Amino acid sequence: MVGEIGYGAMGLTHAYGEPLTGAREGEAFAVIDRAIELGVTLFDTAEIYGPLTNEILLGRALKGKRDRVRIATKTGFVVLPQGSPMQRDGRPESIRRACEGSLQRLGIDTIDLYQLHRVDPNVPVEESVGAMADLVRAGKVRWIGLSEVDVATLERAHAIHPIASVQSELSLWTRDALDDVLPRCAALGIGFLAFSPLGRGFLTGKLAREDIRPGDFRATLPRFQAENFDRNQALVEAVQRIAQRVGATSGQVALAWVLAQGQHVVPIPGTKRVAYLEENVGAAGLHLDAATIEELNALHAPAGARYP
Repeated sequence: MVGEIGYGAMGLTHAYGEPLTGAREGEAFAVIDRAIELGVTLFDTAEIYGPLTNEILLGRALKGKRDRVRIATKTGFVVLPQGSPMQRDGRPESIRRACEGSLQRLGIDTIDLYQLHRVDPNVPVEESVGAMADLVRAGKVRWIGLSEVDVATLERAHAIHPIASVQSELSLWTRDALDDVLPRCAALGIGFLAFSPLGRGFLTGKLAREDIRPGDFRATLPRFQAENFDRNQALVEAVQRIAQRVGATSGQVALAWVLAQGQHVVPIPGTKRVAYLEENVGAAGLHLDAATIEELNALHAPAGARYP
């Protein structure tokens, strides 16, 4: 069991702007401390974020608070310098080695939720999950999760060892999981962690083109480029009109819509600012009636693909 809204730690050191490391580490600690005060219990990171630095920072921030949180991390990529092409690695020996590294960086004895970040096309998912199951039996991992998998892959993995969660992108402008993965998770009693539930910040209505500076991961994504950025403002404006009507922010409406997709759905928005964190957590108290949900369901698709 975790709080209704989790926290995605990736942006603290990876992908979005200047990392909160070194002299700025205290800013990250303040956000995480406030999250715990507000009832956030699930904190999600990954070996590849940074790489490695995100787990180190999160481990330092959660030191002395272990009994109040669930820590989720991920494996399945070759750790290369930031900016290098992503290479998947789901070999059992790599997963076992990665787990030891994550435990050390996080400063913990057991990972609550260990997730396969992406399935390696060169390694049967049964082999990868089998290695993760061995880690459960060894007491180094409590639960196993997968990320960005289809139903067939999920069922193959679930037959090897119970899968606790699937993590995939889900938001008002990314709804692929609603067709089959989300319903199958519900049927199997599997939780669903929705990453980027705010459309990487776009759905808040607070993101300007000039906010996406060189080196920002979003600069590589079609939805944030050229005319697509401008076209997608219409979608945000529609959310803003609804937000004004229900007395909430656009981001809260976007998160409330994700929460409305099922009790097994836990959005994990990330932020570097305490004020935005408080706004995000506040979405758990926002109830959208059926008519508003249908209105949001009817919003047009965004301009641009999810990835290049």
